[in-house]
Amino acid sequence: MNENIEDYALIGDLETAAMVGRDGSIDWLCLPRFDSPACFAALLGTGSNGFWRVAPVGAGTCTHRAYRPDTLVLDTFWDTASGSVRVTDFMPPRTGFPCLVRMVEALSGSVPMRSELTPRFHQGRIIPWMHASERFTVATAGPDSTWLGTDGPVQVSGGPDSTVGDFTVSAGRGLTLQLVWSPSHLLDAPAELLLPTETMLKETIGFWQRWASRCRYRGPWREAVVRSLITLKALIYAPTGSVVAAPTTSLPEQLGGERNWDYRYCWLRDSTLTLSCLLRSGYREEATAWLAWLLRATAGGMSGLQSVYGLGGERLLPETEAPWLPGYEGSRPVRFGNAAVQQFQLDVYGEVLDTLYWSLRAGIAMTPRMWSLVKGLMGYLQVHWRYPDQGLWEVRGPRRHFVHSKIMSWVAADRALRIGEMIGRNGSSKEWRAMRDTVHQEVCREGWDGGRESFVQAYGGTDLDASALLIPRLGFLPAGDERVQGTVRAMRALDEGGFLRRYMLTGPGVDRVDGMPGSECPFVACSLWYADALAATGDLDAAQVVFERVLGVRNDVGLMSEQWDPSGHRQLGNTPQAFSHISLVETAFSLQRLSRDHRGRDGKAWSSHRVAVSSTMPESP
Repeated sequence: MNENIEDYALIGDLETAAMVGRDGSIDWLCLPRFDSPACFAALLGTGSNGFWRVAPVGAGTCTHRAYRPDTLVLDTFWDTASGSVRVTDFMPPRTGFPCLVRMVEALSGSVPMRSELTPRFHQGRIIPWMHASERFTVATAGPDSTWLGTDGPVQVSGGPDSTVGDFTVSAGRGLTLQLVWSPSHLLDAPAELLLPTETMLKETIGFWQRWASRCRYRGPWREAVVRSLITLKALIYAPTGSVVAAPTTSLPEQLGGERNWDYRYCWLRDSTLTLSCLLRSGYREEATAWLAWLLRATAGGMSGLQSVYGLGGERLLPETEAPWLPGYEGSRPVRFGNAAVQQFQLDVYGEVLDTLYWSLRAGIAMTPRMWSLVKGLMGYLQVHWRYPDQGLWEVRGPRRHFVHSKIMSWVAADRALRIGEMIGRNGSSKEWRAMRDTVHQEVCREGWDGGRESFVQAYGGTDLDASALLIPRLGFLPAGDERVQGTVRAMRALDEGGFLRRYMLTGPGVDRVDGMPGSECPFVACSLWYADALAATGDLDAAQVVFERVLGVRNDVGLMSEQWDPSGHRQLGNTPQAFSHISLVETAFSLQRLSRDHRGRDGKAWSSHRVAVSSTMPESP
């Protein structure tokens, strides 16, 4: 029963999220947390793996749908032969147990509706015991229970492992269904089932609209930026401040292939980029909460710094496979957990220190514990930056001296020096400055290929890697440097249908670096990095074309997954992907700034005239 990945919309309560299809079916939901076992897993299998559909009887895909402005409240509309109906789906920000609300309202005529609820606990595997009381239908298995309630008459049928409810709504009238999770040992109905749903809707809309109104971006792509920021906010696990890379697992990078990963955890890389993006957009509370999470998660010494942690800072995330799930469109294996937890990834040290630096610049105080973290990270990195690693892309092949990893080691030293200057702590500045200079010289010598006139993926190689497009943004070299200009020109070799791959997997002379079979499609974030680099090197017109091309592949409610298939015209990979939405926001800000700077020079907003643009970083200390 799989829909296309782009057919899914997101709703969430800042602790978990549900994926809602255009047919009105919720095919993915983990309770009570993002990383809990799924109770609806039809996304990775069939209806027998769990779903909850609310739609007109006999109807298929909806007529249209949209989020309420600046919210995570989803309206789905059907026009039928007997009338029109709207289903409003939302999850109120959590105050107790997770609650999913589905409000059905007839807009015209009289519409027969059906609710089909088939919960399957423990990753779509366990058939629960279901029983009905006077007011609720309860499903229980192991530690989990779900309670289904309504505020109107429903004709209930179905077997022992599912519930079907039929009802009719007429113009101006409606009915609301609620599903609440609670621990199975609690026998009383959750209090959430007794709250007035209209009040819950009003408060949920108000919460999101107040949050969105604080966005600093005022440029031409505000709608896309705000939608991406709301999506990023929805991926934050509120109790701890951690950020998941995506709310789904095992949506494939290649249909029918093995590149299927669990993204329901907190990658330091994705998290730092999310928080830097939110800081830039005017959101400090989230950054403060994440920094507190970081200190807790990394306590115990820097030698064990991981690239990925659990939502509470858990360090063990064993990767397992689920043979009972056939996978999205037959893409196997379905994985839970992620073996990247065991990898050595140098770039995360630079990502963390970069975020600490920008947090300090945003006015967040540098506490003694944070400064201890800076010194600990640098103490470890001064020894280990020379080691090969698995890199930004978490390759499952041999470790290498990835250029991006070395550049991020330079970023780490650079930002540590800046932090020290800002707070008057310069005790280690001599050693850190020496490391920064050494790394810079080595990267410029070993990471540059004169034949390609470009920085490459790894020392001693000639393969390209889109991460080199970040060089000017990171301040490693100014955008006007000929080596940066050459690198941006060389990246055309990664183009496929107007979008950029991360790196090449096949072709003459290509060294298959990632240790995995199969292929993949262009990476959304890399295409946005390309737009950013084009703008930084002066080609504003081309940058805008690339940026708006990426905007054009968002789904109907503004969401993006990890990759885009130009041939199949569809999204691939886990969705919605934080990396993609971070890059959209960052590129929108960059284009706005560079356009404003260029307009100030010659009075024109956009021009194909190439201009030299320096790094956005302040001068090095």
